Amino acid sequence: MAIPLQAKKQQENGSKGGQGSDVDGGDDNPSAAEELRELWRMAAPITALNCVVYLRAMVSVLCLGRLGPLDLAGGALAIGLTNITGHSVLFGLASGLEPLCAQAYGSRNYDLLTLSLHRAVLLLAIAAVPIALLWLNVGPILVALGQDPALSASAAAYAAWALPDLAALAVLQPLRVYLRSQGITKPMAACSAAAVALHIPLNFLLVFRMGFGVRGVAAAQALTNTNMVLFLLAYVRWAGACDDTWRGFARPAAVASGLGGLVRLAVPSCIGVCLEWWWYEVVTVLAGYLQNPTAAVGAAGVLIQTTSLMYTVPMALAACVSTRVRIRLGNTSPARHWCQLSKRKRNL
Repeated sequence: MAIPLQAKKQQENGSKGGQGSDVDGGDDNPSAAEELRELWRMAAPITALNCVVYLRAMVSVLCLGRLGPLDLAGGALAIGLTNITGHSVLFGLASGLEPLCAQAYGSRNYDLLTLSLHRAVLLLAIAAVPIALLWLNVGPILVALGQDPALSASAAAYAAWALPDLAALAVLQPLRVYLRSQGITKPMAACSAAAVALHIPLNFLLVFRMGFGVRGVAAAQALTNTNMVLFLLAYVRWAGACDDTWRGFARPAAVASGLGGLVRLAVPSCIGVCLEWWWYEVVTVLAGYLQNPTAAVGAAGVLIQTTSLMYTVPMALAACVSTRVRIRLGNTSPARHWCQLSKRKRNL
């Protein structure tokens, strides 16, 4: 893969937003207690973020339940299908950005850090196009697969109104990886909490007040993810959290030229994530083949959304451990070692 990770010469600027603890010449051999403290400093906000996202999903399910058994089952079927065909794919592709961002940040290669973010957004935007076409034809596809026509119609309405969510996720997922690689985790949790706080009145307005039903639940989720993007961008802009690492918008030719390297990292990550998600979400789809599909799909949807709470802490720890390791890999790159060796020789 022709994406260099060697350290670049940077100016000795002070870090902002709590950045730089891993790359500013700290202890190369921290104790276990120090590493645990640093890990928990990153993991606690990410755990809070995952819990907030879980609450958003539960609000959507509760609203679907208030609409009635058919809407609950149709919405649950649509949520399972959109997770399988869309959300898992975009999340998996964004996972390929993690080693690039973390190692680029660790080696102070901020040009690559910024360029990788641009490439990831482009990659997810390209992947969202066939996903959108699939979502537009969810109804006929489900009927052809033998699902109940009434449930299929409800799921098709949800999927059609969830299309804007693909555009929001194409920016949100890479942006989260970009910020997490720099240790900017507390603002992510705060911005997500603010967006989810608005998710409740959005659901009330769109689902019940304006009478959109299942379509309103999908629209509210898309608007909530859009609000998360806007809040994060506003924080980065006005707090100056990434002033030391952001290198501006890259030329389209530079972004497209290295897209193949990112694809080679993103596709295996996507396959692994999809396999983890699909075996779980496919239960909702398979419930539609039971004798009473309305009750079965509704129950399966509620069960899956409830049990997903147990994954919030392990997922946060796994993401933060992965980020810490990759930052260390970038921080202890050959170029970094060469610089340290040169300094020692000069001191001698």
